[in-house]
Amino acid sequence: MDARYRAVFTDLRTDQAIDVLPLQGVEYDDYLGKPGSLSATLPVPDARMARRVRELVEGRTAVYLERGDEVCWGGIVWTLTPATDDRGSTTVGLQAATFDSYAGRRYIRANLNFSAVDHLEIVRGLWEYMQGAEGGRIGVEYETTAPTTSRTVAYRDGDETLVEEAIGQLAAMEPGFEYRIAVYRDPVTGRRVKLLQLGSPKIQAGSQPVMLDLPGDVLSYAFPRDATRGGTTTRARGGTPGGGASGPVLSGEQVAQDLIAAGFPRLDTTSDHSNVTDRATLDAFARSELAALRGPVVIPSVRIRLGSDTTPALLGTTVRLRIKDVWFSEGLDARYRVVGIKVTAPERGRPETADLYLEETD
Repeated sequence: MDARYRAVFTDLRTDQAIDVLPLQGVEYDDYLGKPGSLSATLPVPDARMARRVRELVEGRTAVYLERGDEVCWGGIVWTLTPATDDRGSTTVGLQAATFDSYAGRRYIRANLNFSAVDHLEIVRGLWEYMQGAEGGRIGVEYETTAPTTSRTVAYRDGDETLVEEAIGQLAAMEPGFEYRIAVYRDPVTGRRVKLLQLGSPKIQAGSQPVMLDLPGDVLSYAFPRDATRGGTTTRARGGTPGGGASGPVLSGEQVAQDLIAAGFPRLDTTSDHSNVTDRATLDAFARSELAALRGPVVIPSVRIRLGSDTTPALLGTTVRLRIKDVWFSEGLDARYRVVGIKVTAPERGRPETADLYLEETD
């Protein structure tokens, strides 16, 4: 791994340092609204290094990537795979996921009721439920946000609802919200911080757009247009009320009339929400889903070369993308928001690059 990166391993619950170890083949990503991942290899050239690597325990070890003086990624080590090749070289494959992946390993096993509570406050409440149990606190902190949208939701002990699913359902209801756990070094104390960031309807970072040009900073791009994922109608299906004789509750069908009028065929989409039996809530799900899946789904991506001026800290920022080439012969000049980033760390003969996943913005 390039000298500008280093991997710091700590105890997940206490954040006490365990070791600083070299990594090879590092790739990591991060997203708004879903966990990111890290894949890398730990070289084990001798027994001394093997003893050090054995101190890492899957599920209770955290890993931070530091890029120079900045903490650029942090998460939980979920998988370690010792292996040897046909030449006798030993390595340990590492797979980790950002700290929000913890919510995918915790079920709601209590009766939780939120009556007319802001939806962002419910998310904080769910995280506090996870961290309030014995052994559950992993050091995630919360930022204060202004109230935006009240919700009334209840979770029952015995339903075995994943916290990740509960948060995802809340985020899918209009006007929606985005979330991530940002990691950084406190500029005053120097300690590592895990902060649950929330934004309704979106997380927006930075006040000025980052300029990206081809020719220039952009190495390549892709603009996939996928009509198999999109549609012109949608319906949300809920659970079956007690007794089950009436069948599941359904939302009204939502139709993109403007697309139909413009010549698109009727293309149906649907979604399941088995623990929701309120018709108004299902209608809100359907409206939100149709807004996200109208017509062909387009998720542009660009690959850029990172450097001192362009760092991985781009999630939520607005970029102004300018392309002039054969496909965009008349020139593209548009604004997008970065909703995902995948970084390939530099190694010998390979530059440090980042794939940015983009969302159109006004």
